[in-house]
Amino acid sequence: MNIKVLCDSMCDIPEEIKEKDYLEIIPLTINIDGKEYKDGVDFTKEEFYHILKTSENLPKTSQATYMQFKENFEKYVSEGYDVICFTGSSKASGTYQSATMAKNDVDGNVYVFDTLFLSLGSGQYVIKACELIEETDLSAKEIVDKLEEIRGSVNLFFVPFTLDYLKESGRLPSVVSFVGNMLNIKPICTMEDGKSKIVSKVRGTKQIASKLVDMILEANDNDLESKIITIGYGSNESDFEKLKEEVAKRVKAKKVFITRGGSCICSHTGPEILAISSSS
Repeated sequence: MNIKVLCDSMCDIPEEIKEKDYLEIIPLTINIDGKEYKDGVDFTKEEFYHILKTSENLPKTSQATYMQFKENFEKYVSEGYDVICFTGSSKASGTYQSATMAKNDVDGNVYVFDTLFLSLGSGQYVIKACELIEETDLSAKEIVDKLEEIRGSVNLFFVPFTLDYLKESGRLPSVVSFVGNMLNIKPICTMEDGKSKIVSKVRGTKQIASKLVDMILEANDNDLESKIITIGYGSNESDFEKLKEEVAKRVKAKKVFITRGGSCICSHTGPEILAISSSS
């Protein structure tokens, strides 16, 4: 059975997954200083980090539209595909609703999956879907059912290195941002029920990598051997080297992927970020 995998650009996935010939990314729109850009199409991640650092105004993201999804769904259904479409959390964007509306207006087997995560967390479902397509004979519906079964195993922890962007986007009170930056406190965030939540804090940057590994191990009862791990970063490559070393030293996993934060997540967290995620 032919299966096409679509995901919106809130799902940060490794390059080797992006290269799958049955996968396509639906870009969100980024508005920067009054100009609109297609996420991942009109600029690379590295170019976006530079834009983010030099722009006077905070970029604004717009959800992928009904027509973007409808056109792609119709195209692939007409070509004989069943379609599995992944979106970032419905609690953080209207993209899931756009995809669902489009699905309802298309005749064919289209399955829209609300990851209830963003970035690396959303990407875990895309990675697992690709694994199931390549290693099993499951139908698209059966793959979606399997993905529902692993929801409880998906974890994500991430650390923005500055609180300024969260403050400007209204996701953090100004006084909290001011005190946090003044004391050099970095929040460790996760997602619960589709929304971001601060679950811990570290002071300074030296302990971030070890703390992230501590937390992913704790979330998996210190057993990651059967799990898929993804680690990610933005413009801060030197910080990422510490996380990569910590993972290599302390984590035994089924597979470890590497990716970088896209413009959708970094518009709100800033270009310097570290993240780690896991799933069955």
